[in-house]
Amino acid sequence: MNKAIYVTTIEPNSGKSLVSLGVLRMMLRKSSKVGYFRPIINKNETNNLDNHINTAINFFNLDIEYNDCFAYKQSDVVELLSEGKEDEVIHNIIKKYKKLETKYDYVLVEGTDFSGEGGFTELDVNLMIVKNLGIPALIVGAGNDKTKKDFINTMQLSYKSFIDKEIDVLGVIANKTEADEINFITKELKKVIPKNVQVDVIPKVAFLSLPTLKEITEALKGQILFGEQFLDNSIGSFSTGAMQLRNYLTRIKENALVITPGDRADIILGALQANASSNYPKVSGIILTGGLIPEESIIKLIEGVQSTVPIISVEGGTFGISNKIGAVKSKIYASNNKKIVLSIDTFDKHVNTEGLANILTSFSSVKLTPSMFQYNLLQKAKLNKKHIVLPEGNDERILRAAARLQLLDIVNLTILGNKNTIQLKCNQIGLEINLDKINILNPEDSIYNDSFATTLFEARKHKGITETTANDLVHDVSYFGTLMILNGLADGMVSGAVHTTMHTIKPALQLIKTKPGVSVVSSVFFMCLSDRVSVMGDCAVNPNPNAEQLAEIAISSAVSAEAFGIEAKVAMLSYSSGSSGKGEEVEKVRKATEITKKLNPNLLIEGPIQYDAAVDMSVAKTKMPDSKVAGQASVLIFPDLNTGNNTYKAIQRETGALAIGPMLQGLNKPVNDLSRGCTVDDIFNTVLLTAIQAEQK
Repeated sequence: MNKAIYVTTIEPNSGKSLVSLGVLRMMLRKSSKVGYFRPIINKNETNNLDNHINTAINFFNLDIEYNDCFAYKQSDVVELLSEGKEDEVIHNIIKKYKKLETKYDYVLVEGTDFSGEGGFTELDVNLMIVKNLGIPALIVGAGNDKTKKDFINTMQLSYKSFIDKEIDVLGVIANKTEADEINFITKELKKVIPKNVQVDVIPKVAFLSLPTLKEITEALKGQILFGEQFLDNSIGSFSTGAMQLRNYLTRIKENALVITPGDRADIILGALQANASSNYPKVSGIILTGGLIPEESIIKLIEGVQSTVPIISVEGGTFGISNKIGAVKSKIYASNNKKIVLSIDTFDKHVNTEGLANILTSFSSVKLTPSMFQYNLLQKAKLNKKHIVLPEGNDERILRAAARLQLLDIVNLTILGNKNTIQLKCNQIGLEINLDKINILNPEDSIYNDSFATTLFEARKHKGITETTANDLVHDVSYFGTLMILNGLADGMVSGAVHTTMHTIKPALQLIKTKPGVSVVSSVFFMCLSDRVSVMGDCAVNPNPNAEQLAEIAISSAVSAEAFGIEAKVAMLSYSSGSSGKGEEVEKVRKATEITKKLNPNLLIEGPIQYDAAVDMSVAKTKMPDSKVAGQASVLIFPDLNTGNNTYKAIQRETGALAIGPMLQGLNKPVNDLSRGCTVDDIFNTVLLTAIQAEQK
C-alpha cells in the first residue's frame, strides 16, 4: 500500500527543509520508488525552478518530472481563494497527488514555507490540504527566539490545531533548539503530546543558518565579476570596508563578506591578500556597491590572482545594501552539497528514523473527506466506462449535466427525446455540446419500439398487460429507458428531474426486479459534510418499514458504504439510546438491530441510538461509553421516511452539505431517482454513482 507523509510547519524559518531531506532519505532506504510533491510553491526563483523541488529531484536523483511535483503557485492560490474557489483548488491538488500515489511506494508531501502573500492564511491552507489528501502530518517547529516554556506551548498548540481538524499526526519535531536544552524539551513535550506520536528534538546547526554568496547575489540581483564557481561559499559575518585598509583588516572575521564601494581598490586588493595570507581569516566574498566596477588596471591585477573569493557588483548604496544582506535567510539548494549532507546527517543523528519509518509503514486511515469522496467517484466512474440513459432530454439541467459528462469523457450517454428539439434547446441556452457524439433516441419513433413492446408484453402478461398497452407504454420515457437496460443497451438509468419517484422506479420494479435475497428496494444519500461523508438511509422510498425491512435496509446501506470506500459503522436511529427508552417505534428499531446482527454478525452496528450519540464522541462517551459505533457512526439508518427525509434536508439546508443521491439499493441493475428540485451537480454526481453501481457485482 502507498505511504505518504505531509511535512509542515506553522511558522517561517523552521528548518522544514532539513526535515524533508531527512524524511526523503528515510523513505529511499525503504524503497527506490519515492515521489515528492509540493502542492503550493513560491514565486519561481533562478532558472524558473522551485528550489525545494529542484533540490529533492537532483540530489536524490528522483525518477519524477518537475511539473508533476506541484499543483499551484502561491499567487494563483491567493487569487482562487479570494474568488471562493476552494473546491477547485482542493480538487486539482488531489488530482496531482493521486497521479504520484499510483506510481510510487512512498510520497513526501511538503507544505508551504510561510513566506506569505497578502490574504494568504497558510496554516488554514495547509490544514485543508493535508486533511483532504487523507495522509498523516509531521509537524516541525523552531525554537528560534523563544523561551523553553513558550516553545513547548507553541508545539502543543500546533499539535492541537491539527488534531482539532481530525488530522492524523505521526510525529512532532522541535527544531533549532539549544544543544543543552534537548533533554529538557524532549521530556516536557512528551508530557503534553500523546505517546503514540513520536517526539524528536534537533539542535541548532550554525552552518545551516549561514547564507551563501549565491543567495546574496540573487537577493541583490548582483553581477558576478569573478569566482562564479565559488558562489556556494557560506557567509559567517559581513562588514563594511569604508575606513582605511590598515584599520579594516583588523575587523575581518572568519568567512567574512566584505562590503565596499566599487572604487575602493585598496579594500578589494587588501581583502584578497588577507584571504591568501595564513595570518588572517578566510574571506567568503566581496560585494562592490554603487554599481561601480574597478578600473581596468585593477581588474587586470585581480585576474592575475588565483582566488576562491567571488566578487559581485550591485546597484545601491553601501548602507542600504548592508541592510538587505542582513535580511537574507539561508536556504538549502541543489548545488550546495555541504548543507544537504549536513542536514541529512543531523536528521539521522537526532531523529528516531527507524521508529518514524515503522509508524509510517503501519499507518492506515479510514477517514474520507467530501473532496476526496467526490474525486474517488470521478476516478471510479472513469475506470470502467459505462452507458447511462437519461430519459428527460427536454430538461435544461439534464442537458447541462450531459455536456459536462461529455467534456470529461466519463460515461457513454443516451438521451431520450427528439434530436431537433434537444438541439434547439441547447442553442437557446447557449450550451456547447456535440450531440453527434451522444446517442439520442426518440421513444415516439424508435427502431426498438416493436422489440421493446414484445419484451414488455412477455414480461408482464401474467399480470394482465395486453399487447396494446405494451405498445403504448414503450413510448413512455421511463419504460423505454428501463427496457434499454433490460436488453443490454444501457448499464443504468438516471431520471426524476421532471418525473415522480414512482414514475421512475415502477418500470424497474416490474422489469429489472430486485437482487436475490432482497425483498425491499431502498435508498441512501451520501451526505458530504464539512469533515466527513455519512451514508443516510432510507430517505426517499419506504414510508414506514417494519423491523425486517429496516434490517435489510441497514445491511444494504452498509454494503453501499463499503463499496464507495466508507468503513461501515451502522447506527439504527431512534428517539432513545440503548435500553433507556420504551415504545412501539423504539422496539421496532431494537428488533431490527437484533435481526441485522443475526444476518451479519461481523457488521459494526448499534441501536437503538439517538443521532447525537451516533455522531458526537463527547455525547457518546456519556450515553454509550462501551459502544464501538457511538460517536463515529458512518451509516445512519432512520426508522421511517418522514424522519429520514426531513433530517437529511434539514442537514443539507442548515449546514450547506452536499447530498449526493438518492441512490437506490436492491435492484439487479441500477436505476436512480432524482429530486425534481435537483441541480446540475446533483445530476452529474448521480450519474457517477450509477456508473459505479453498474460495475459492482
